[in-house]
Amino acid sequence: MSVPYEATVTHTAQQVLDEHPGIEPGTETGDRVAVAGRLLLRRVQGKLAFGTLADHTGRIQLFAPSQTTPDFDAFCDLNLGDWIQVSGEVMTTRRGELSVRVDGWELLAATRRGFPDKWHGITDPDTRYRQRYVDLWVTEEARRTFTLRSRIVSLTRRWMEDRGYLEVETPVFHPIPGGALAKPFVTHHNALDLQMYLRIAPELYLKRLVVGGFPKVFEIARVFRNEGISTRHNPEFTMLECYEAYGDYRVHMDLTQQLVAHLAIELLGTTQLTYQDRPLDLSAPWRRVTLAEITSEHVGTEVSVDTPVDELRKLCDAHGVPHKPSYGPGKLLLELYEKTAEHTLWAPTFVTDYPKEVSPLSRDHRSHPLLTERFEGIVAGRELCNGFSELIDPDEQRARFEDQVRQRDAGDDEAMVVDEDYLRALEYGLPATVGLGIGIDRLVMLLTDSHSIRDVVLFPTLRPEQT
Repeated sequence: MSVPYEATVTHTAQQVLDEHPGIEPGTETGDRVAVAGRLLLRRVQGKLAFGTLADHTGRIQLFAPSQTTPDFDAFCDLNLGDWIQVSGEVMTTRRGELSVRVDGWELLAATRRGFPDKWHGITDPDTRYRQRYVDLWVTEEARRTFTLRSRIVSLTRRWMEDRGYLEVETPVFHPIPGGALAKPFVTHHNALDLQMYLRIAPELYLKRLVVGGFPKVFEIARVFRNEGISTRHNPEFTMLECYEAYGDYRVHMDLTQQLVAHLAIELLGTTQLTYQDRPLDLSAPWRRVTLAEITSEHVGTEVSVDTPVDELRKLCDAHGVPHKPSYGPGKLLLELYEKTAEHTLWAPTFVTDYPKEVSPLSRDHRSHPLLTERFEGIVAGRELCNGFSELIDPDEQRARFEDQVRQRDAGDDEAMVVDEDYLRALEYGLPATVGLGIGIDRLVMLLTDSHSIRDVVLFPTLRPEQT
């Protein structure tokens, strides 16, 4: 059967429903519409057939009497999943179901594979992720999740712009990896015969723009990290990164809690959520506690970056926290925190004042030489964001980079390298600046009550299918 090159569509399913509320059973409205979508349910009762037409907005019933439906037998032989266009009068059945009577119809595209029905859907998660193009039709929750994801990104962009931030685009290919502690993906540029890296963060380029005179910038960026896959991690993901001149890390703690609360209210009407069957309050203010304080609470004794290394190693051993001989007190303290405390922080919490040893781009804390003015926002036991007062001294930044190189030489493949061009930019002068990165995927997980990051990424990274 030949299929048309175009189709006339006057209404979506939802528009038909919205324009015809409260109609009495057995009513013919006289209104004619043309709708298109997939046939997801069909039942034939003698000389009468019913169908459910689904489009991107919802579902509408089709009412097909044999007397008036063209090629009635062919209509009854359609497969679930076939794309069709239907024209006809809007009416209600004797049971009061709003329907489009099938006065005319065309097959737009035939499905050649068995299509799941709306009642059973796709029960295998791996199939859902691999065949998202089917999942979106038969799993209403999936469609809702990705519609909300789109709105989250759109609302975030508008909210940032309303506060004077300029949206920018920075390179995805980097000549050297930088901006975060992570292992990069490596690629090759043939024309330049140059090894390049997919960006692990846009940070260093965004701060170059602050040097260049843009005081408030942001990017909603795809970033790539060559790390493990889990319910919280996908090798490519989306981040909001923003930088603001003349502020410190307290500015972006305030911005984070305000943005998250705004999104919750706009999308869900409240900041009082239920996430994974537990209540979660996203309203401001969020608790603020130092990393040393929260770690001390969970290991049962007071610890800090000033605690002797041997004592920290013993505490790591006692709590089953792996460590290496090269770890200094700051790295040991961070490992203790991440393994004993972080996952217990359910209510939104800003953990602040990270050791300098594990914060190579953060500015020195104004009251402790071994700490930095850095924070992470933890919600429902996982990191949602990371931010800090930016290191602006080029000499100190060079020393930090060189320390990272020593860590890389000692076997840390996530450590940074020296970025000479970024250091040159700092030498032109970077004013007091605060920066922030928020994981969009994890934010979507919270606001859609999703357990796995794969449920909020349209096409997550998967091992190839075995044939």
